[in-house]
Amino acid sequence: MHFLRSYHVLTKQPGGLFKPIHAPFTIMGLSKLFHGSNFVNSLSMRDGLPMRLLLLGSPGSGKGTQSYRIQKKFNISVISSGDILRQNIARGTKIGKIAAREIERGAYVSDEIMIELVTKELQNKQQNWLLDGFPRTIAQAIALDDRSAMTDRALNLVINLHVPEEVILQRIMDRWVHVPSGRVYNLSYNPPKINGLDDITGEKLTKRSDDNPETFKIRLQKHRALTEPLLEYYAERNILITFHGRTSDEIYPQIERELLRRFGTGNLVIS
Repeated sequence: MHFLRSYHVLTKQPGGLFKPIHAPFTIMGLSKLFHGSNFVNSLSMRDGLPMRLLLLGSPGSGKGTQSYRIQKKFNISVISSGDILRQNIARGTKIGKIAAREIERGAYVSDEIMIELVTKELQNKQQNWLLDGFPRTIAQAIALDDRSAMTDRALNLVINLHVPEEVILQRIMDRWVHVPSGRVYNLSYNPPKINGLDDITGEKLTKRSDDNPETFKIRLQKHRALTEPLLEYYAERNILITFHGRTSDEIYPQIERELLRRFGTGNLVIS
């Protein structure tokens, strides 16, 4: 049983294969090693355990699609830091005005503002939630943990999406967005009902100025540099699992199986 002390986490890949990554060994990695055995059943958690999730992944990896599918299947609120920020700016709240001034100066919205916005939103939500877009840095992650610990609402699973870079680059070439809402469409697999128009409002869709291969490669490099320490941080806390795939349809069933294994059926949406 010396492998229990090794520093590798098994991550799921297409076809049921597993790939070790260098990190402290987790219960999740061990359970996958014994997948299909009674050992897995002994690790399964009780129905109704609160789902407090974080979704990570490169730009273009399909986080929005996976968030939607998880919310459709499970009784969970999706909390998008970008949506919260836009809503506060639109409503002209005190913190929204401060954020708007920072954006107008061309600066990033400060960690303090984002932490305040997200933690306030968490207090207003039910016990099950999924964070999308926050935290992005170690400082934000630590601050979120500190705030969550005070209210007994700590993260218990971090889902990381790993999609090959060449697939992501093709996706962004086909991507169109509805800027006011943040809704994203893709001509290859999630086209709008009417070409060029948002499904909900009928307003025009636009293409992001940085949605070209050259610019996007730089974005991916910056994202990796920013999030690799974050992945290590959550791996050390034994709550990180990475799912590999080329399409959202390939990745989502893996996520759903894992959520059912960890949290049982008590959080399912009753249709």
